[in-house]
This record gives sequence, structure tokens and C-alpha cells, in this order.
Amino acid sequence: MSVSDQGATVWLTGLPSAGKTTIAYALAERLRDEGHRVEVLDGDEIREFLSAGLGFTREDRHTNVQRIGFVAELLASNGVKALVPVIAPFADSREAVRKRHAAEGTSYLEVHVATPVEVCSERDVKGLYAKQAAGEISGLTGVDDPYEAPESPDLRIESHTQTVRESASALHALLTERGLA
Repeated sequence: MSVSDQGATVWLTGLPSAGKTTIAYALAERLRDEGHRVEVLDGDEIREFLSAGLGFTREDRHTNVQRIGFVAELLASNGVKALVPVIAPFADSREAVRKRHAAEGTSYLEVHVATPVEVCSERDVKGLYAKQAAGEISGLTGVDDPYEAPESPDLRIESHTQTVRESASALHALLTERGLA
């Protein structure tokens, strides 16, 4: 199996508006240019199609993460680089996904996009922080709902201190170091 045929799941966790999806798409473009098969499993798209009907309780968030983890592992075990920019706020949910990958012998990397909540609320890509501040929504991860940051991720990216290209390059370097790119 050539390197480009070897799949892997790269889970990018972090707060809303941390830069997870932007970094994932930048990395996906670079990997595709190098001949890799790549899919981005965007959390918003998954919620719309695969996890429609789930809310934002701890149980529903866990179910959503497990569904995404199952699809990611399925893709990765078939030679696809599955890039997963999904908050996945609870450590036990992420660990269950890691264990599923390990049981199947599939490469799994956890990347913490460690952008401070103050920066995320300034970016506020989807207007969630403004809605939460106005009292229109509650349960915003990292504000009035918990976010358990990874204690020892495979890579920690501080997207507020570097460009998207630099963040994607750091992640590409990790994949290369692990023999996956």
C-alpha cells in the first residue's frame, strides 16, 4: 500500500469559530494536490444529514460524535484521509472514537485547535457568540456549556498566532512524520 493509499482520521477539536473547518479544507486541498483521497466531515453538514433530530444534550452530542467517528473510521480504513473538524466537547466521546480506530487498526490523530474563547467570540463565524450574549441561545460550547480540551493531543494548533496556511502546514508535517502523507 502506498502512502497515498493509507487512510487516517484527523479529528480537529476546538471551540466554535476556532478555525477547525478552515484548517481542514486548507489541508484537504494540499493533500488532494499530492494525490491523496480526502473527505472533510464537516460537523454542520453531518448534523443536517446524518444526525438530524439530535439536540445538544450531552447524550445527543455523544451520539453525534460516535456516528461521525464511525463514518470517519469507515472512510479511513478504505484509504481515505478523513478530516473531521467537529467540536466533540467531551473527552470520553473522543476517546471512544480513538478506541474504535485502534480496535480496527486505523490511524487516528487528535488535533486541538486551541483558540481562546475571546478570539473565537470576535471571529464569531456563525453569529453564535452574539446570539448567546443576547440570550437568544444557550448551551454554547465553551461559554455556558462545557468543553474538555484534550490533555495530550497529537498536535495543538494555536490558530490565533499563525495563518491558516501555517496551521495546515503544521498538521501536514505531523501526517508526514507519522508516515501518512
